[in-house]
Amino acid sequence: MPPNLPNLLTLSRIAAIPLLVALMAWHRAGADLAACALFAFAGFTDWLDGRIARQRKLQSELGRMLDPIADKLLVGATLMALAGLNRLSPLGLYPAIVIMCREILVSGLREYLAELAVRLPVTRLAKWKTGLQMVAIGTLLAGDPGAARLGLAAVPVGAIGEAMLWVAALLTLVTGWDYLLAGVSSVVGRRSPNEQTSSAKPPAAPALVLTTED
Repeated sequence: MPPNLPNLLTLSRIAAIPLLVALMAWHRAGADLAACALFAFAGFTDWLDGRIARQRKLQSELGRMLDPIADKLLVGATLMALAGLNRLSPLGLYPAIVIMCREILVSGLREYLAELAVRLPVTRLAKWKTGLQMVAIGTLLAGDPGAARLGLAAVPVGAIGEAMLWVAALLTLVTGWDYLLAGVSSVVGRRSPNEQTSSAKPPAAPALVLTTED
């Protein structure tokens, strides 16, 4: 079955990563602005594919699987490129590390809970975290050269981007901890004394449940 429009938009985020990294490696004012615009477009497709899928009832298991993968690949590749290309200050590396570790934590937690058919609900704070994180990374992609190209040389765009990245990292810690507690509570709540002491009957294979935002 050919992919529907929401899935094509999701796949476009993955396809944009090599071009995004190439623009970052070029590191000219025009290339920085182009990278910022490309990242902003990718972030917009993240919102758009979900909206289209809900309005046109095009939700699919493929889309639920691909959406978080595309988001984490986009954010992870961009943060690693920013660090590897020395586009982050030494202090700016720490929030990037926090964000990457949190993504790995939530991905592993989601995979484990999916085997138990436990849904990991998306919190409002997590949505704010995602939005701020995308804005911070986009600002860092534009950087001071891009700002100067737009006549904003007096604006410390790089410093502003790193400050927002720090705030996003703090929200990342809070939401990551919330998800961890929710996951542990779900696992503990599902275990009964009989399940702990008896292994006569193996549990039935649960249905796979995935969330698409975190």
